[in-house]
Amino acid sequence: MPNIKSQEKRDRQNIKRRIKNRLLKTRIKTDQKKLAEAVKSKNIEEAEKSFNILSKHLDKAVKKSAVHKNFSANKKSKAAKLVNSIKKS
Repeated sequence: MPNIKSQEKRDRQNIKRRIKNRLLKTRIKTDQKKLAEAVKSKNIEEAEKSFNILSKHLDKAVKKSAVHKNFSANKKSKAAKLVNSIKKS
């Protein structure tokens, strides 16, 4: 239990931020699963739509500092490779 008032406020802020960050990260994981499912079923339109949504959510998470920009770039790159793999075949 903190003795300092500013530390009490900092603890409250950290709890709120942790909840927001967890929400953003969970959304990213869900989008990745939907993309993988679309690729597995070889549905190109659905895969592209899922890729766009995933990219949007990754960008938002980076903007809000929930994830690192390199994490986002890595996830986007792997997702793009997945989408392109079904376009070729």
